[in-house]
Amino acid sequence: MIALKKLLVATDFSEPSDAALAYGRELARSFGAHLVALHVVDDVLMRAVGSDGFVFVDPELQTSVETAAQKQVDELFSDEDRTLLHAQGVTVTSNAPAFAIVEYAKSHDVNLIVMGTHGRGAMAHLLLGSVAERVVRIAPCPVLTVRHPEREFVVPDALIAVVNATR
Repeated sequence: MIALKKLLVATDFSEPSDAALAYGRELARSFGAHLVALHVVDDVLMRAVGSDGFVFVDPELQTSVETAAQKQVDELFSDEDRTLLHAQGVTVTSNAPAFAIVEYAKSHDVNLIVMGTHGRGAMAHLLLGSVAERVVRIAPCPVLTVRHPEREFVVPDALIAVVNATR
């Protein structure tokens, strides 16, 4: 028996992440699981440190980036999501998103990670790497990757209501 108690949807607020959230939301409903959306905020201060060790960024910038990201991740859920799925938005700050996602999953007993993948070409993948691929390799639990656009098997609620009404 598959027992999903906590699902983690990793989001970068892209269309593939939106598709992953739709899958995560439906899986959480089906299994009665707790749903968490996690966004990894880039550590602007660490990226701004020059070779001589000087920081070239106002520290307030990091705070404003984190605040904006938390607001955006909180807006992913409706009041119904918060009530029925105990949904919550979380942000963590790191320059290694794959490791941050996996560390969160380990420390919070996540049963399934759901994340979007951009489906880049081979050359872009070679140059940029893939956060999803890294997470799949090192995650402590199964990972469902969702490509957008994709062949959806999550049917919109409105369509289900129409089908049920016609029966």
